[in-house]
Amino acid sequence: MLKFELLKTEGQARRGRLTLNHGVVETPVFMPVGTYGTVKGVMPKSLEDMGAQIILGNTFHLWMRPGLDVMKSFGGLHQFENWGKPILTDSGGFQVWSLGEMRKISEEGVKFSSPVNGDKLFLTPEGSMQIQTILNSDIVMQFDECTPYVSLEPKTKGQLTTEREARVSMELSLRWAQRCKDEFARLENPNALFGIVQGGMYEKLRDESLAGLEELDFPGIAVGGVSVGEPKEDMQRLMRHCGPRLPAHKPHYLMGVGTPEDLVYGVQQGFDMFDCVMPTRNARNGHLFTRFGDLKIRNARHKSDARPADETCSCYACAGNSGIPYAQGGRDGFSRAYLHHLDRCGEMLGPMLTTVHNLHYYLNLMREVRAALDAGTFGAYAAQFHAERARGV
Repeated sequence: MLKFELLKTEGQARRGRLTLNHGVVETPVFMPVGTYGTVKGVMPKSLEDMGAQIILGNTFHLWMRPGLDVMKSFGGLHQFENWGKPILTDSGGFQVWSLGEMRKISEEGVKFSSPVNGDKLFLTPEGSMQIQTILNSDIVMQFDECTPYVSLEPKTKGQLTTEREARVSMELSLRWAQRCKDEFARLENPNALFGIVQGGMYEKLRDESLAGLEELDFPGIAVGGVSVGEPKEDMQRLMRHCGPRLPAHKPHYLMGVGTPEDLVYGVQQGFDMFDCVMPTRNARNGHLFTRFGDLKIRNARHKSDARPADETCSCYACAGNSGIPYAQGGRDGFSRAYLHHLDRCGEMLGPMLTTVHNLHYYLNLMREVRAALDAGTFGAYAAQFHAERARGV
């Protein structure tokens, strides 16, 4: 089941509401990534407390481990990881792309060796639908080929993927989209299947891909094949081109993006849903996102700094159990000096606290974006956002 309500617009930016089998999602929304059935370093209760509405699971990795027999025995991913809200699973296409030359793509599917134990495996569009049906994710993604930014073809290897190569890839993804839809229907999956716009760096191919997907009438549309190594200006060019062309009555998902600035820019181009490993991955490497720019907690200048990472933040890392930000008189959070110390000592609590902070920051950013859209002040909010981020920590 999927119901999408477009509540308000400001320019291309959209305020919406998505109703799925496991709950309601207010959009624009950021979706934390839980590759192996967990968002790294964060308790599910903490995710709920910080306002996570929907999280991701990874079809490819969950197929590898723990495997489908285990998933069947639990009735799906929700029960297995004890998460009662919506879940989106990717199709495995991006992981296949990341295998590079270690995979062999054909019309039927993709052959590759398991990164876990070396077993020879074969994943097809039908197989991806079968796995995701067992996972019982609220949003299922079609199996696609993620077109690389840099070609892997022998004659053009290391160069920008040519328009011909991108066309072959895009047309294959369209044929796979039809097979996904047919198998999804055969399985009588009660959830929602999204199509994925591909086409590399070429606007014409993106338009053809979207037209083909619209004929198949998926309930939601994603834009994939961005944030795959291309320069920022190319990513933004594709966002500007694709966003306004997506069907207005369906949710728009920009896959794998990105920085806080990318999210705000994506909202400005009409996207509703975002995911990225950046807040969790960067947190584990001592890189924190704050209202006033990015903070690298490993820098020696933080060794004796009594301030929290973000003086305006109400997350547990910055404001403790009181939830009162430092700037409002709260003194219950953890100092930059303490976070620096934990990182230097390799203590587990360090990346746990920085992950809580980064995810809270991303989720709160989307909460503020929704409030600004509700109030009709998103343009002013975006200008303030950029000014504050440029101020520095």
